[in-house]
Amino acid sequence: MDFFRQFKIWVLFTCLLFECGFGFYLPGSYPHKYVVGDPLSVKVNSLTSIETEMPFSYYSLPFCKPPEGVKDSAENLGELLMGDRIENSPYRFKMYTNETQIFLCKTDPLSADDFKILEKRINEMYQVNLILDNLPAIRYTTKEGFFLRWTGYPVGIKVRDLYYMFNHLKFTVLIHKYEDTNVARVMGTGDAAEVIPTDDRTSSVPGYMVVGFEVVPCSVLHNIDSVKNLKMYDKYPSAINCDPTRVEMAIKEGQPMVFSYEVSFVESDIKWPSRWDAYLKMEGAKVHWFSILNSLMVITFLAGIVLVIFLRTVRRDLTRYEEIDKEAQAQMNEELSGWKLVVADVFRAPSHPALLCIMVGDGVQILGMAVVTILFAALGFMSPASRGTLITGMLFFYMILGIAAGYAAVRLWRTIGCGDSKGWVSVSWQVACFFPGIAFLILTTLNFLLWGSHSTGAIPFSLFVILLLLWFCISVPLTLVGGYLGAKAPHIEYPVRTNQIPREIPAQKYPSWLLVLGAGTLPFGTLFIELFFIMSSIWMGRVYYVFGFLFIVLILLVVVCAEVSLVLTYMHLCVEDWKWWWKSFFASGSVAIYIFLYSINYLVFDLKSLSGPVSATLYLGYSSFMVFAIMLATGTVGFLSSFWFVHYLFSSVKLD
Repeated sequence: MDFFRQFKIWVLFTCLLFECGFGFYLPGSYPHKYVVGDPLSVKVNSLTSIETEMPFSYYSLPFCKPPEGVKDSAENLGELLMGDRIENSPYRFKMYTNETQIFLCKTDPLSADDFKILEKRINEMYQVNLILDNLPAIRYTTKEGFFLRWTGYPVGIKVRDLYYMFNHLKFTVLIHKYEDTNVARVMGTGDAAEVIPTDDRTSSVPGYMVVGFEVVPCSVLHNIDSVKNLKMYDKYPSAINCDPTRVEMAIKEGQPMVFSYEVSFVESDIKWPSRWDAYLKMEGAKVHWFSILNSLMVITFLAGIVLVIFLRTVRRDLTRYEEIDKEAQAQMNEELSGWKLVVADVFRAPSHPALLCIMVGDGVQILGMAVVTILFAALGFMSPASRGTLITGMLFFYMILGIAAGYAAVRLWRTIGCGDSKGWVSVSWQVACFFPGIAFLILTTLNFLLWGSHSTGAIPFSLFVILLLLWFCISVPLTLVGGYLGAKAPHIEYPVRTNQIPREIPAQKYPSWLLVLGAGTLPFGTLFIELFFIMSSIWMGRVYYVFGFLFIVLILLVVVCAEVSLVLTYMHLCVEDWKWWWKSFFASGSVAIYIFLYSINYLVFDLKSLSGPVSATLYLGYSSFMVFAIMLATGTVGFLSSFWFVHYLFSSVKLD
């Protein structure tokens, strides 16, 4: 009865939680009401290219600058780490006010350096990324009968050895009439938001919300003499024909460029909560549900069969072992081989025990961060609409879970040492510095490459200082606190005694490490399809949004890693190989090898256009960092499940 009572309470709490989710907007994600004539400001993000994977500042090219000067917009830590540099732009709109032939500016004559950098950016297929009311500009094209959607527009295009600039932009802003609930409305952004009662006079004024932002780039040849006396936002003296199928504005060294734009507002049936649907339905980003579900069902079926066979085998061995008397038991120990013969060696301390504890502690931290972050993302707290929140959330959860890392590492250290807590401070320090130190080394090396290329993807020095402060002022102390709790917690007692003289391991027909390395294929099969979409999101600029499905894949991966490690540990014990500690870790952790090989395959076949050794080095560096983190997380799952199994197996047998 108590169980059902608690179950009802949890169901009620969950329903209330989801019901409350319909009653508020997340900070910064609520709709903004604009009245006719209200100013709308377009922002610019970094220039991006799938050929180089190195973002550059929008104003690194000779574009028009806003009259009030270039200013950085509010950014979070995640945006800076992702290379986003959001700045203001000279493009100005007025709500529901159509404007045409707006003169923006005439640049200075192109210098030799500006001309070369423009040629280089056009050759490398760099895209301009504009943002209006937190919506990226989207561009629609038709190719070979297919309707394609793209975010941003190209800087220019090369036609017959001539470089053409897209200097005229035709904007279309989709708006939806504001639906006032007449209860309260939220004013301000983020933490400064406040609730103000609605006023009948203001609510009677029709308001609109931005639900779409489209752009058509054109290359138009302007008359330079006719714009000599024009100021920014003046009307161009003649009609501008924006034809995206024609290019006219060829860039030449020593000649200025003229920029202009037009904007039109169109009422749409799209409601504000659905305005991101156009981005989430982009070609290539549609998840092939059938193939993924089919793969998951096959993997689950195979893993279930392995688990059933495995449990039946162990149960039969235990039954046979416990039903015989002591005399027959001693005789069987002399005659039979198997896991029963390594009873006095199975809990012998492994080689490099401190390193194992450190890697397990960091694995617990990384796995916990992944589970919590993906869960929050699946619940909508880290949607693609909130740039940088995913990376920021990962950093936050990683630092908080330092307590779990220190606790797991020190408690395992004390268990291996049979209760001796000596050296727990050193273990805690090494846990706090092992993975972050390797990550810091990799990112610093890659950062020097980005600094040398003047890319906005380079982490600024001030951000480096902030990351170091977060590391040593928050993460390290929390890990030490977790280590202290682990030192005070009771260690796990072994169910059997360990002999002083280790038992000789019989010669094996095949190297045991060969089986360990091959074990990673089954966990890899659970996520290789989902891995394609994640890689496409990171390197191809596509939007990844199916976090609910990713959470299911993560849980399935954890289950398969545990099962694979259990099976291999049992196989090693059956051939009297009692050195199972490290092998159980790498049995599931070896999935990282196949992920790295897949990333190389993705580089060769899917990122064929990636140009230059710097871009390839960046790709391989970030891939190595990701693979190392996956190895620690999956290896920890395998080791902890094997440790629990071995402890349970030998505690279930009656021994002298």
